[in-house]
Amino acid sequence: MSQETLYAAFAGTIETALNELVAEGVLPADVSFANVTLEPPRDPSHGDLATNAAMVLAKPAKANPRALAESIAAKLQAHDAIVSAEIAGPGFINLRLDRKAWIAELNAVHALADEYGRSAMGAGRTVNVEYVSANPTGPMHMGHCRGAVVGDALASLLEFAGHRVIREYYVNDAGAQVDVLARSVHLRYREALGEKITIPDGLYPGDYLVPVGQALAAEFRDKYAAAPESEWLILFRTRAVAAMMDMIRADLATLGINHDLFSSEAELQASGKVDAAEAWLREHDLVYDGVLEAPKGKAPPEDWEQVELPLFRSTKFGDDQDRPIKKSNGAWTYFGADLAYHFQKAQNADALVDIWGADHAGTVKRIKAAVAALTSADGAAPKPFEVKLVQMVQLMKGGQPFKMSKRAGNFVTLADVVEMVGKDVVRFTMLTRKPDAQMDFDFDKVVEASKDNPVFYVQYAHARIQSTLRKALEEEEIAPSVDAVEQLGDEEIALIRRAAQFPREIEAAAKAREPHRIAFYLYDLATDLNAFYSLGNTDLEKRFIVKHDKGLSAARLFLAQAIGQVLRNGLRVLGVEAVDRM
Repeated sequence: MSQETLYAAFAGTIETALNELVAEGVLPADVSFANVTLEPPRDPSHGDLATNAAMVLAKPAKANPRALAESIAAKLQAHDAIVSAEIAGPGFINLRLDRKAWIAELNAVHALADEYGRSAMGAGRTVNVEYVSANPTGPMHMGHCRGAVVGDALASLLEFAGHRVIREYYVNDAGAQVDVLARSVHLRYREALGEKITIPDGLYPGDYLVPVGQALAAEFRDKYAAAPESEWLILFRTRAVAAMMDMIRADLATLGINHDLFSSEAELQASGKVDAAEAWLREHDLVYDGVLEAPKGKAPPEDWEQVELPLFRSTKFGDDQDRPIKKSNGAWTYFGADLAYHFQKAQNADALVDIWGADHAGTVKRIKAAVAALTSADGAAPKPFEVKLVQMVQLMKGGQPFKMSKRAGNFVTLADVVEMVGKDVVRFTMLTRKPDAQMDFDFDKVVEASKDNPVFYVQYAHARIQSTLRKALEEEEIAPSVDAVEQLGDEEIALIRRAAQFPREIEAAAKAREPHRIAFYLYDLATDLNAFYSLGNTDLEKRFIVKHDKGLSAARLFLAQAIGQVLRNGLRVLGVEAVDRM
């Protein structure tokens, strides 16, 4: 198998067998293998690998699944690394591999090193991942944290799976909230000039705006202190947004997050691209002028007006009603501006992914309809577009909801939390549950040294390996070696089996746009490794370092080194450091 990873190699073996059956007329010439999978069986006693090939190809082949499975199994049985190909149930095929296949995979981990698990699946196709996109009105808080980590880990995962990735942040600097920001900063400007101020309800009270006001006071002195709003609003808005974005970038940097592109909503509108998108949509009969009917039996939504408005034909794409892209005063609705923004993103990407807070779930259907329309003109297939929803995080300490009074006013900033527990703890913890599931971030548990704390457990597994390697070299003068790997037993082969799943986990997670799968996998790998360590507590012959057998010790250290490599590669994808000491 050279340095090709095990799952890729045997997927190729299955494809070769299927192509032979096509040549023999058993399978039709136009059959697709796209839904054929190769994965570990749910029950390890059933074998090493399992494929559904016969199950998914029986219908196009007009064949009985078990009969087709027999034909496929006969082809696979001829492979020198396949000990047996057994048919189970209605037509699944379970494969048992020769030990040499697992030893070859162990060698592949060493040979590929930092590249182990990297895939060419993406084939260089560009994916735009837009995440965070918090309003530029203050520092990042923990409400933004989970989406930031999920988006950044997804971007890294897609790159590792062979995609080109654009990490994008959409700056909402054209709405009413930035005018409120400007007015809040004007009060802080007057305060810096010595005026006693009171911040009324509706403005931003956080003292993070004090330095912005001070900078404006130093530059303009009292020029705008008593000036009408029309003279200073745009200037103060521009300066305030710039200051907030500097703060946001710095906050994100504490988590190791750096975007490639910051796109301004205000610039988008000023450039005429929103108007151009409307013209394009009208040209393709996707926008028309009409009046929406008021919803029956409930209060009308905020964007409903009983006047003629430009409406997007979102019902054509599965939405429950057509949607206005402008208000009666000519201003763009949020949906209208968002539509144009996605039109712009789609010009430079083959696929789009948005990471949104779960509170935006109600708008997913309409924006997906819009992107489908915008990217499928003239009969082309629409560009893939997914919206991943992220639930809020509940902060806990001492079994109680956690609050603290900080510079931001009434919320806990991201920078505060990173300072308290560290970047790696925050990042890994945010990936220990599916993003659409509720999450508690418990300050006590995330720093706990136990198996119940996934970030500690995975980091500990890596540090434990490094400690073992150091001890073997310094105390016993034993270095990792491939020379005696044939001595490795069933428990060690089981560890290699788990490590060998890493490349397929990368591809599966990338296809599903679910980076949390890698965190789950790393926890399972760490669990298996620590279970092997535990064997040595009762049986000295099961330890990594067996003093009377340097050959076996060197082989086990070679295995430990490979497990450490896989842990490092996985943690790197998640943006988490693999520590050598704890």
